[in-house]
Amino acid sequence: MSHRRTAFPSSLVRPLALQRLATVDYALTLLLALGAGSAWAAEGNTEQQVDKDVALQKVTVTARRREEDVQDVPTPITTLSGATLETQRVYKVQDLQQVLPSVNVAFIHARQSSVAVRGIGNNPASDGLEGSAGVYLDNVYLGRPGMAVFDLLDIEQLELLRGPQGTLFGKNTTAGVLNISTRAPTFSPERTVEVSGGQDGYFQAKGTVNGALTETLAARLSAYRTRDDGFIKNIHDGNDLNGGERQGVRGQFLFEPNEDFSLRWINDYNEEDSSTGTMVVYGAPARYWQRAALAGASPLRDPDDKKVNIDGRQSVSVHQGGSSVEANWNLAGGYTLTSISAYRYWHFTPANDESLNVPALLDTGVEVHDRQFSQEIRLASPTGGAFDYVLGAYVFNQNLGNKTFTDYGSQADLFLLGANLDALNNVSTKANGKIETDSYALFAQGTWHLTDRLDFTAGLRGTYEEKDANIKRFAPVGGAAVTGQAAAIRAAQLGAYDSGDLSLHNAAPSFLLSLAYKFDDDLLGYASLAHGEKSGGVNLAVGSAPVAGADSLLVGPERANDAELGFKSTLLDRRLLLNANLFWTGIHGYQATTLYQAPGSTNVVQVLANAGSVRSRGLEFEATALPVRGLTLNFNGSYNDVTYLSFKDAPCPGEVSTAPGAPATCDLTGERVVGASKWIANLSGEYKWQLENRIEPYLTASYSYRSEAEGTLDNSDLSKIDGYGLVNLSAGVRRDLGDGQVDVSIWVRNATDTDYYLSAFAYLNGAYTASVGAPRTAGVSLRYDF
Repeated sequence: MSHRRTAFPSSLVRPLALQRLATVDYALTLLLALGAGSAWAAEGNTEQQVDKDVALQKVTVTARRREEDVQDVPTPITTLSGATLETQRVYKVQDLQQVLPSVNVAFIHARQSSVAVRGIGNNPASDGLEGSAGVYLDNVYLGRPGMAVFDLLDIEQLELLRGPQGTLFGKNTTAGVLNISTRAPTFSPERTVEVSGGQDGYFQAKGTVNGALTETLAARLSAYRTRDDGFIKNIHDGNDLNGGERQGVRGQFLFEPNEDFSLRWINDYNEEDSSTGTMVVYGAPARYWQRAALAGASPLRDPDDKKVNIDGRQSVSVHQGGSSVEANWNLAGGYTLTSISAYRYWHFTPANDESLNVPALLDTGVEVHDRQFSQEIRLASPTGGAFDYVLGAYVFNQNLGNKTFTDYGSQADLFLLGANLDALNNVSTKANGKIETDSYALFAQGTWHLTDRLDFTAGLRGTYEEKDANIKRFAPVGGAAVTGQAAAIRAAQLGAYDSGDLSLHNAAPSFLLSLAYKFDDDLLGYASLAHGEKSGGVNLAVGSAPVAGADSLLVGPERANDAELGFKSTLLDRRLLLNANLFWTGIHGYQATTLYQAPGSTNVVQVLANAGSVRSRGLEFEATALPVRGLTLNFNGSYNDVTYLSFKDAPCPGEVSTAPGAPATCDLTGERVVGASKWIANLSGEYKWQLENRIEPYLTASYSYRSEAEGTLDNSDLSKIDGYGLVNLSAGVRRDLGDGQVDVSIWVRNATDTDYYLSAFAYLNGAYTASVGAPRTAGVSLRYDF
């Protein structure tokens, strides 16, 4: 592989009391106990589903806020069932790019993560900025991408909608929507227990119990615990890093007093205690190696070794949870009224050294507290007439605060300044940021059935948002008393600063126009035009503000214009599904995060900015085939050309910015956008067959490929992410056992042990670090459904 670089606590009455680790322990124990003797148990043997005909089943989606066959929805959608995710062992958000087209997931840890669709949305660590691609969990918008960084537990279906989706989804999204739906309670008994073990200390236990409590009330409880040792070796102390523990629990009630009303109440809690976020030195110019040596450090040069040499602690702690209530009324005349009320919180705490085995930066990171409330009300008209519609209102409130901290060590000056001035040595600095967002929207979308085959759809949303923020950095503490140049450097880089009250106000329209024509029952063609906007943001770090003023912390809105042309088909007596579409998206005021170094300063700061204009265009396709009984093949992919049409004041790459006489800015006009692979292809297959005594062996295989991508916003040659392909394999057998079915499988992920990287990050002294993908991991799983 080549790189371009130099060198219920007491009873079942309260199953939703979520109490962190103790609750997760209890939930797992409870699942096993209920599995052994619950009154919810089914009588007799579980009936296994056997296909009578070789044909694809219909997939229902709610992309237009009503249940429809996915093949009848004139917009690009990729769906994955929970069973598919389980079969391919896709449990983490960062693994979704192995199964979805046009998706890039930049992942370091829960805070520094982002989902990009069609190359738009690579904003991994800006607390004051929403993502261009919206992530929804059970119809609830997640205000931070990190809220989706937990094990995907008990999933019913995952939907990827590409292109602006602002007219029907709660927050404006300029790139797309990832819509995750968990399995709802049912009145039929269901219990599942699964245990997996594998290399590098991997262990996962999860389970679900579901059933009726009364004739009108059903409940569902799911829990999991996952741990692994990690796969990055710290040669300083011999410890393994990038591993840890994750655990969570979800409890639900479903109340259905009659066929015209239902209420679903969901509560969940997830936590993580890990060393996730450990990054290797990926590429660096001469200055980095020179200053590391000057400080007495010996960082490792080959990232493929998956080793680091650091003398500090690597730790990430995440606690999050939420509660939502969704009520649906079937009204007279065929109307449906839906209300979704939700509250969520997210607490992220890091404790990280940087990349050296000497005391340069002892501890650094950003702690985040986030709380959000949302309320959505929708009215859906009856269908079957000449016109149907959905209209509604949406309110969203978010309070987010962060605490940025850095503790410099005795070698800080040598590494950061190249000389020992005592300006930064043994100094500590802290800063607090706070932002409150209030968002209000009215929306409507209607479809005119002009003929039996021709539909015209129009949608409109008006959104108004207010954001109020404040950033304050406290005076540095510790270190030697200094004067002259050292004092000036300390004041410039770490001096006290208060931005005062900052505010943004934005009124944004979004619209959709679409034509869809049914050539026959199995072929749909469509064309659409859409406009989407998302509001501006605030850089919740002091950054350039002391020099450039508080207004430099503000970033304007991001606007997208999109055109789609595609078809959806079901062929060969429903043995083959084939969909494809062309797209063109223009982004104005593209929002991005980078690092900025003021002229004449050694201080590198984070800057949030509108990075000019971007064009994204390409082709997407997906196919599912059933060539013979028992064999299912899936193939999806994309060609995506994402280019800066205008970005004249871009940051310079590290190899340029550290050279003598380096320019302050560089021109990236005409260059590729960060994080966007031009080619993506995902192929998977499953073959299962029946033996005597209802024994069902099966084999699965998948291959995921993505071409090279720019690693950082400055398009440095040192940070380019090489293209790679991953192979995952599994084999197993299912068999009736007692009152249920047992499933035993062996599996291996990244079977070829390919070196790959999830994202790159601009670092100090012009260097770049990278998040390493997991190596080959083999294991075994035992599952029992009863």
